[in-house]
Order: sequence, then structure tokens, then C-alpha cells
Amino acid sequence: MYLDAAKKQEIFSKYGKSNTDTGSAESQIALFSYRIAHLTEHLKLHKKDYTTERALTMMVGKRRALLSYLKDRDIERYRAIVKQLGLRK
Repeated sequence: MYLDAAKKQEIFSKYGKSNTDTGSAESQIALFSYRIAHLTEHLKLHKKDYTTERALTMMVGKRRALLSYLKDRDIERYRAIVKQLGLRK
């Protein structure tokens, strides 16, 4: 599987406050970004996989909602996570 427990721990430790910080907005955004990148690569190979395409669209919406939440609550944390993940050009 592409996303095992060790990879999740790595993402949470890098973007969250600790390895067990699974609920912060930054760690959730980073996890969604990783999953979005994986599904995007999958869809490049399997163009007619519409179920995965729908799941990807919903995941992008969830990440967008988390980013909006973070932007409203703490603009500095928002700017930091966007810069770290390279979400904006």
C-alpha cells in the first residue's frame, strides 16, 4: 500500500507538532496533499477511472476547506504550510 503507518508518522512529525499530532490542520493538509499527489499519478495512467477521479475531487475540496479554516484562524500558519507544501505559484 502506498500509505502505510510509517509514512503517516513521517508526515505528521514533519508538518505537525509531534508524531501523534494527527488532528492539527497542518498535518491534515499535508496528508491530503500526499494522497492527492498519489491519486493524480494514478489518474495519469488510468484515465477512465471515474471513481478515483471523484474521490480526488472530494479530497481537493476537503483540503481547500481546511486551508480556508486555517486562513481565517491564523494567517501565519496558513502562509507557512502553503510555502512548505508549495501549493501556490
